[in-house]
Amino acid sequence: MATFEAERGRLWGIAYRITGTVSDADDAVQEAWLRWQALPLDPPVDSPRGFLTTVVSRICYDLLGSARARRERYVGPWLPEPLVDGTGADQLPGSAYGDAPEDRVTLDESVGMALLTVLERLTPAERTAFILHDVFAVPFPDVAEAVGRTPDAVRQLASRARRRVRAEAPRRTVDRAEHRRTVEAFLSAVIGGDLDALLAVLDPEVVWRSDGGGRVSAARRPVLGREKVARYALGLVARGAERGPVRVALQQVNGATGLVFADAAGRQAGVFAFTVHDGRITEVDAVVNPEKLGHVDLDRALTPGQE
Repeated sequence: MATFEAERGRLWGIAYRITGTVSDADDAVQEAWLRWQALPLDPPVDSPRGFLTTVVSRICYDLLGSARARRERYVGPWLPEPLVDGTGADQLPGSAYGDAPEDRVTLDESVGMALLTVLERLTPAERTAFILHDVFAVPFPDVAEAVGRTPDAVRQLASRARRRVRAEAPRRTVDRAEHRRTVEAFLSAVIGGDLDALLAVLDPEVVWRSDGGGRVSAARRPVLGREKVARYALGLVARGAERGPVRVALQQVNGATGLVFADAAGRQAGVFAFTVHDGRITEVDAVVNPEKLGHVDLDRALTPGQE
């Protein structure tokens, strides 16, 4: 048990990045625990970390493959389940590789909503190879065992994934203070109904994605461009105000400042993640599907002092 618990956080971090869902990550880690328990004590496993990494990665690879068809039938954009600090999102361990070369994705970036959305466009094998090798520094022979390919094949998979991530991942600031100031300016403009201030904080080519999953009202296609996004955001606030009081709070969402909101009646809630570059918001990922928020303790997230 002690050996497994020492690896649990790392295993969960791998599982979440491969699957994009908290529930699948939880299930994968639980299944890995059951398989670990079932192992005979003699002979001992030479490398518990390597064994458990391979097991949980294989489980997630299989889960991701079976989920592809369901996600293609999903109503509207499919976004990963958000992680909100202090409400069940505390299982994100530090990098496995220490001082990473510049061409690798940092651990913070690898859990960001924008990059996870890019990873959705990869094949299950490419995504698994990229996460294992580029983020967690798993050797190619071990990655090959997880996805059932040869080491040379997974090397090519990781290379293709890396090129696509570099080409499609949005530019983003690494300055946390700048990111926070930008999100605060967005919130102030939206609450104040200040269209000019809102336009000033949005990039001309900003993209707004809403994940309602057909369960609640949400845009079924991305909203594109500063004018449309600004008016869409103000419209959401106006309609929400008609239904009654709404609580909103700044929170750390997938490693960066985001927003959490819920109406007083508990009928609708959401988590917003932002991508910021040069002091302007370039992407907004709004998860409002209640099925994707069950793991988030909204009362805690919306309590002052919990940020």
